[in-house]
Amino acid sequence: MISIKSNREIELMREAGKKNILAFKEIEKHLKSGITTDKINTVVEDFLIKNNCKSSTLGFEGYPKSVCISINDEVVHGIPGKRIIKNGDIVSIDLVLSYKGYNADATRTYIIGEVSEEVKALVENTKKAFYAGVEMVKEGARIRDISKAIETYAHSHGLSVVEELVGHGIGTNMHEEPDVPNFDTHNMTILKAGMTIAIEPMLNLGNKSVYVDDDDWTVKTCDGLPSAHYENTVLVTKDGYEILTGD
Repeated sequence: MISIKSNREIELMREAGKKNILAFKEIEKHLKSGITTDKINTVVEDFLIKNNCKSSTLGFEGYPKSVCISINDEVVHGIPGKRIIKNGDIVSIDLVLSYKGYNADATRTYIIGEVSEEVKALVENTKKAFYAGVEMVKEGARIRDISKAIETYAHSHGLSVVEELVGHGIGTNMHEEPDVPNFDTHNMTILKAGMTIAIEPMLNLGNKSVYVDDDDWTVKTCDGLPSAHYENTVLVTKDGYEILTGD
């Protein structure tokens, strides 16, 4: 069942979103070549403790860390560990936190040092694909409008769309109805004011095929080419939308 948030719940979602924004600002202070992904996880955990938040990923279906960190050909769900971030990497950080029982979900893909122009374009166009999708959001629009806009933008820039993973509703649970695909599934679900959804393009430089690594979590591109991910938690309003997790 799709949840329509009350005014009180919307305020709590806004507060969770603000916490998520601040968490990314803290991450950005530390993210550089030479740091391990586990150190970034520790930065996140320290932030959550200090800000009265909880990780929504820690323990979810057995996931062992407080944040997902995916590098280069890793699409999503990379597990922090001893891996050292290097010059030339692109690093996707997916953070879902809970504040007073309400979740905020956002992902950013960061460029570390020098990368090729095509990889820069991948990262930038994944962000722009999100905005192509979110511009469709308003009461009375359909999920399909978002999905089609993202897919059209991605394909027009020579990028493929991962189809095994989709955006989703969000609220007191990290994953709620409805699904929000990044490709046209002809989903005619109507958006209503008070819905909160996570819109999250996952775009590949090569083809769309992916697989799950031996750790049973990390999703990687089959051709080994880079993938980028950009996500925000979005509130549907009467005449448009409000991005709850910054820009």
